[in-house]
Amino acid sequence: MPFSKTIQMFIFDGNPNGRIMCELSNWNGRVYKISRNELSEFSQRADSENTGVYFLFGKDEENNDTVYIGEAEKMFSRLKQHLRDSEYWNDCIVVISKDNLLNKAHVKYLENKFYMLAQNAGRSIVINNTIPTCSSISEYDEAMLHEFINNAKLLVNTLGYKVFDTIEDTAVRQNDTEQYFFIKAARGADAKGMIVSDGFAVMKGSTIAFSTVQSMSDSLKKLRDSLIKKEIIDKNFKLTRDYIFTSPSLAAAIVMGRNANGRTEWKNEEHKSIKDIEEL
Repeated sequence: MPFSKTIQMFIFDGNPNGRIMCELSNWNGRVYKISRNELSEFSQRADSENTGVYFLFGKDEENNDTVYIGEAEKMFSRLKQHLRDSEYWNDCIVVISKDNLLNKAHVKYLENKFYMLAQNAGRSIVINNTIPTCSSISEYDEAMLHEFINNAKLLVNTLGYKVFDTIEDTAVRQNDTEQYFFIKAARGADAKGMIVSDGFAVMKGSTIAFSTVQSMSDSLKKLRDSLIKKEIIDKNFKLTRDYIFTSPSLAAAIVMGRNANGRTEWKNEEHKSIKDIEEL
């Protein structure tokens, strides 16, 4: 059973777009959000050279979200190298322990686990050239680091980055159970999805319409073509992975190949639409 949490957040200089420090009650970890242009200010912190893991966030040429996942024994020194050598990132998240008890084996383990979490979530393109090596650690350390990962994920999410959140993490549940919605429509559309906290997720294996109607808006056609180009939709018009759309209507439109109202088109096993459920 999940428990409520108390988060402490310190916004430096009152600027939410600059540096933010987050801590969780009864946890020795600390998370910093740092914009690229305020990295030098971070160096003034006493813990700026602590050992930890970091995530560099940016955009690629097609405006897709990207993330680089790394580890460092001396955090600021490592980030300064990225500042000189790469331009692909704009914001950084740093995860350290307040008492600096993390060692090299710990952060190599964390780097690998966060890399796998990001790949599994599929929310951002992970731009590491290689899969980070997972170090061998004791059972005691592994238990401690699993808690460390869960707490860090919570704070990273709170800061606005859902890079490690799976569909299951963000699913909106009724009576603690996931509720699925379905569309079966013309031109082969046969899809399954669920409401999530940041939109609507269409599940892997769902089939979208093999063609679009002439009246479908150009922006929707462009999005559909982009998903096919990225192989999120394969040659058989099936989703190759779970994919989150910003709204049920956008999801329904891509699935049905036409403009659609997702609040009425998506229906659960009892044939109730999202609109029906919301208005109960």
